[in-house]
Amino acid sequence: MTPRPFPPDANRSDRLPVIILAGPTAVGKTALSLALATELQTDIVNADSMQVYRFMDIGTAKPSPEERARVPHHLIDVVNPDEDFDAARYLEYARPVVNACHGRGKIPLVVGGTGLYLKVLTRGICPGPPSDPAVRRALQDELESRGLEALHRRLLQVDPEMGRRLHPHDRQRILRALEVFRASGTPLSQWQSRHRFRDTLYPSVKIALHRDREDLYRRIKRRVLQMMEQGFLQEVKDLLARGYRPELKPMQSLGYRHLIRFLEGAVTLERAVEEIQRDTRRYAKRQLTWFRNDPEFRWFPPEDHPAVLRHIRAILSTLR
Repeated sequence: MTPRPFPPDANRSDRLPVIILAGPTAVGKTALSLALATELQTDIVNADSMQVYRFMDIGTAKPSPEERARVPHHLIDVVNPDEDFDAARYLEYARPVVNACHGRGKIPLVVGGTGLYLKVLTRGICPGPPSDPAVRRALQDELESRGLEALHRRLLQVDPEMGRRLHPHDRQRILRALEVFRASGTPLSQWQSRHRFRDTLYPSVKIALHRDREDLYRRIKRRVLQMMEQGFLQEVKDLLARGYRPELKPMQSLGYRHLIRFLEGAVTLERAVEEIQRDTRRYAKRQLTWFRNDPEFRWFPPEDHPAVLRHIRAILSTLR
């Protein structure tokens, strides 16, 4: 039976719930999200940090045009690859979408593997000094002259907790952490400790998907090969032809930076593909660690669609 929708109520739309479907890359979120959204008669809101970019379709594993035609999708293709986009901007874009769904009596299904985006959507964002263009430009100059490794070492000195928390290749967050410290004199880890994400912007039903590790790794290997067959290399060439520089944040993301290295002659294509598969496995492990650190997630195998649906309906019934 289709669940009764929440009645539209503009006065309390920000307290209506969201359903979150999370999990590592290649685990099977897209297929399950389409089935759930269809049964729940709701919209899908993207929470993948790469699917927000236009012209980056294959390497980000966006839902196909046919899949997007089946269920309304939001926050896909909202910015160009040379535009800044972070968790704060995600929240700025996502809240009106979620509130609009609530206004139509729908409980949106938020789907993705970017844990920070999911966290700020439900718990708010850590306050901090606004972005300082002069400081950011100075850091960009240092990045180009000294490299990301040197900036990460600097972060370990001024904010050891944040430096240990961030991956050495996480360019955007390393730059932001250094920017916060230079602008305020206070480490970003201290700003976050004060906030502790205690806000509750939306009550949520949190679902995380898991697979046997070897099964997940096989799926990752197969997905990368399928991306190459679908034209991933040509997609990278087209982005470069459009004038998007290799050092841009999205161009340095998983898969794109590897194929750029091939095009620059640094590695063979076979080696680039192997490195994409290896680094995707590593990324999936980091995603799993993030979601396992949140006790609010209830874990399911992606094939157990009926159990997921029962759990969602049971939790929603307590929120009405």
